[in-house]
Amino acid sequence: MVNFRKYFLASEREVFGGKSAEGNDELVWAAKSKDILLHTSEPGSPFVNVGEDPSKSEIEEAAIFCARYSQDWRDNKRDVTVNKFRKSDMNKTAQMKAGSWEAKKQEKIKVKKVDILKFEEELRSE
Repeated sequence: MVNFRKYFLASEREVFGGKSAEGNDELVWAAKSKDILLHTSEPGSPFVNVGEDPSKSEIEEAAIFCARYSQDWRDNKRDVTVNKFRKSDMNKTAQMKAGSWEAKKQEKIKVKKVDILKFEEELRSE
């Protein structure tokens, strides 16, 4: 079993994020059909499992968590686009490399730089 990043949202819902390509695969494979998953539009981020039927604010907070641990944020320090999808809309073929998935339907969430910086400050103060 791979270790995942764990984070408690303000609502006390626990979310999980992969730490590697293999961890991302394990996280997605383990997700239930109706679970909401997040991943940045750019490669190099954790898949984050928000679970089933999260609220809009829970999705937004989990998207900030996802963006914070992405290569896009690390390299560019700008707004980050995060994709939201259900596990049931995802597919992986044998030819796809570790950590790569395709999604039939997805919704884009724009995570603002200021929100990621605020999240980082909160992490430092814990």
